[in-house]
Amino acid sequence: MFTVLAGYAQEKQYKIHTVAFYNLENLFDAKNDPKIKDEEYLPTGKQKWTDEKYHQKLKNLSRVIADIGTKANPNSPTLLGVSEVENRGVLEDLVKEPSIADKDYGIIHFDSPDRRGIDVGLLYQKKYFIPTSYKNIPLIIYESDREKEKKEEETNGDQTEADDSGRIYTRDQLLVTGLLDGEEINVIVNHWPSRYGGEKRSSPLREAAAALNKKIIDSLYKINPNAKIITMGDLNDGPYNKSVKKVLGAKAKKEDVKKEGLYNPMEEMSDRGIGTLAYRDAWDLFDQMIVSEPLIRKDDYKTFTFWKAGVFNKDYLTQKSGRYRGYPKRNWNGVPGYSDHFPVYLYLIKEM
Repeated sequence: MFTVLAGYAQEKQYKIHTVAFYNLENLFDAKNDPKIKDEEYLPTGKQKWTDEKYHQKLKNLSRVIADIGTKANPNSPTLLGVSEVENRGVLEDLVKEPSIADKDYGIIHFDSPDRRGIDVGLLYQKKYFIPTSYKNIPLIIYESDREKEKKEEETNGDQTEADDSGRIYTRDQLLVTGLLDGEEINVIVNHWPSRYGGEKRSSPLREAAAALNKKIIDSLYKINPNAKIITMGDLNDGPYNKSVKKVLGAKAKKEDVKKEGLYNPMEEMSDRGIGTLAYRDAWDLFDQMIVSEPLIRKDDYKTFTFWKAGVFNKDYLTQKSGRYRGYPKRNWNGVPGYSDHFPVYLYLIKEM
């Protein structure tokens, strides 16, 4: 069921859907997959990962998913983009968790070429959203796209080492088109290359990811100039970085968004010091929800329109003590947490 909003736009009432993104931070099962680098998350690995720990992680994550956006909408997200999942199986286990099982989430997932096997995916409530098409679009980038260096370590939950050809294997971008209560909505789920090797050296990789994202968005606009698009994900860049600001062309203010442009509500939050992850006591907002111009048009709200966005950072998601007090409560020394990222979300509303 959905709630309605009273007191918004001259006391009219509105149907509301929550759309969200959550980096699930290394959602691995405890089984060995010889095709990927999952050794850390095995019973014999660094995390001493067991079925018991895996199921505790699922329980933790499902609690968060059930809670995202419920301040204005009692229902959990209708659409939820996710990243850092090992395979489809972990998502199948996740949606069966008691706290969200009644939502009857469907799953859209493809195995990506990422060397650690971490993928993106989309969960959707079947009652409200019907996918009409979906595909994974590879990001083809090579070592020659940045300064050539040996990359033998992983950082920030990512691995971007190149093969002999120089290709760097990273996550695909997932494009899903479907009907939300009968209205067409396009969703792109992203997890752009990490900052391995430093922000400056790795920036061209994320700029390449942004260029691919822009190409997908432009193709959707070409098919339909009024396309309603939400591109979301862990971009490993902030709203102010070149990849988002220049290459993707996302604007911080609605009045600056031109036809077939993009609005980024996360930039204003970033300017206020709100973040989704912390590193060396500095916060950043890498997890973003960006919407197409048709979703912010000032009309009569007869169709779905962007209302507002937020970072879901409830107290139970943070470390309570120690050096990392206040940081997101992540997996630590083999103890299952939630994630090293806070989820982000937005509301779509339509007049009842």
